[in-house]
Amino acid sequence: MKIFVPRDAAAKALGADEVAATIAAEATRRGMDVTIVRNGTRGMIWLEPLVEVETDKGRMAFGPVAEGDVANLFDANFGKHPLAQGLTEEIPFFKSQTRLTFQRCGVIDPLSLGDYETHGGLVGLRRALGMTGAEIVAEVTDSGLRGRGGAGFPTGIKWKTVAEAKADQKYIVVNADEGDSATFADRMIMEGDPFTLIEGMIIAGVAVGATKGYVYIRSEYPDAIEVMDRAVNNGRAAGLLGVNVLGSGHTFDIEVRVGAGAYVCGEETSLLNSLEGKRGVVRAKPPLPALQGFMGKPTVVNNVISLATVPVILERGATHYRDFGLGRSRGTIPLQIAGNVKFGGLYETAFGLTLGQIVDEIGGGTASGRPVKAVQVGGPLGAYFPRALFDTPFGYEEFAGKDGLVGHAGLTIFDDSADMLKQARFALEFCAIESCGKCTPCRIGAVRGVETVDRIAAGDAGAKDILTDLCNTMKFGSLCALGGFTPYPVMSALTHFPDDFAQAKEAAE
Repeated sequence: MKIFVPRDAAAKALGADEVAATIAAEATRRGMDVTIVRNGTRGMIWLEPLVEVETDKGRMAFGPVAEGDVANLFDANFGKHPLAQGLTEEIPFFKSQTRLTFQRCGVIDPLSLGDYETHGGLVGLRRALGMTGAEIVAEVTDSGLRGRGGAGFPTGIKWKTVAEAKADQKYIVVNADEGDSATFADRMIMEGDPFTLIEGMIIAGVAVGATKGYVYIRSEYPDAIEVMDRAVNNGRAAGLLGVNVLGSGHTFDIEVRVGAGAYVCGEETSLLNSLEGKRGVVRAKPPLPALQGFMGKPTVVNNVISLATVPVILERGATHYRDFGLGRSRGTIPLQIAGNVKFGGLYETAFGLTLGQIVDEIGGGTASGRPVKAVQVGGPLGAYFPRALFDTPFGYEEFAGKDGLVGHAGLTIFDDSADMLKQARFALEFCAIESCGKCTPCRIGAVRGVETVDRIAAGDAGAKDILTDLCNTMKFGSLCALGGFTPYPVMSALTHFPDDFAQAKEAAE
């Protein structure tokens, strides 16, 4: 019997390690031959720990499983049981997804290169090794892939700039500093399918002429750090990394680096400074990192999901990937649904679903059962969308048209008990704490913003105009997106939920 128990950090936080140990002990006690595979999560967090059993019909799911459930699961021979969810692939939340980037996540043993290949891994790389760098860049460009880290910049254009730059050394840097609230897609890939990231990095290296790659992971991800380190070592031992990648003559190697907990290091130039051993402060641009990045050399800086998507594009072709989505938002996007929500987790789908479909149909509304009041899309610097905007299609330009951000596609849901004035204050306080301090609009503006919101809460109605002016200064004057995007949650709260700001005044009176 083969049993799958996730080693993903979210599953472990909910008791997966204890469940796995109890399954092993129970199998030994009963004299049963059981193989336990510690896979990644399928992304259905409300069912974690999700235990799967391999059968002739497919993998049967049981969840959420606690230690005390293990014995009676064995008694039922992992058949009819109150925790039985049926075939994993048939669970409605999972069945309706379009899994491209996450096709293997939760399916394979993350550290088995053989398992990775059996499930379609390295097909894209082997194809890329038979192409020129320019052909690979053209394929990625034609796919319409854009940065999944927040800015949405076309990946192919960035690669083309690095490929055409003249230098004796070039680098691929993975931004795995996933610091936004309600985001966990990067972590899921690194813990559940690390070889797809490694494969994407190698393809990028071949495309632009880079021979060295770095994965910059936030220190708060110890499990991801461990899995990536082991996967890199396994890949190196198997000839996937090193001086002769898969016998192709290409050289590419990877090093995992750990950040020190600064949110601003999610900004690419601050990340590069940190990677070089310097203080994580934002660099002025130009020069662009694509021309003068890590150690002053041409550098591709991409998010985890961007690079992890490259293998499927090379495997199936640009047209196949581009056929998903809408407008200029092509392919799929891993929606990370969190907050006060019934069905929280990762849902990969093509761009184009409305916000209302995501919140009400996929997420199932609030966990509290109260009405949804707001959804913040794009992390702590994303705008708050009221139900009046739930008809907005999920796409970069579509959200920008409503003064919002797709960002890293994290969604935090709030019910009608949320106080949006307090949420606006939190955004400014967060910026004040996390600012690198290099530019005045961000460093000073966020502090003054907190003071101004407190004035509004105390009943100073005129302070709303001051807050608007201050946000405009931060938006257009800040050196990077930390100060530049902080006005999005503040102004959206003020614009769409004026009653919360008026109530503050009335309370003061």
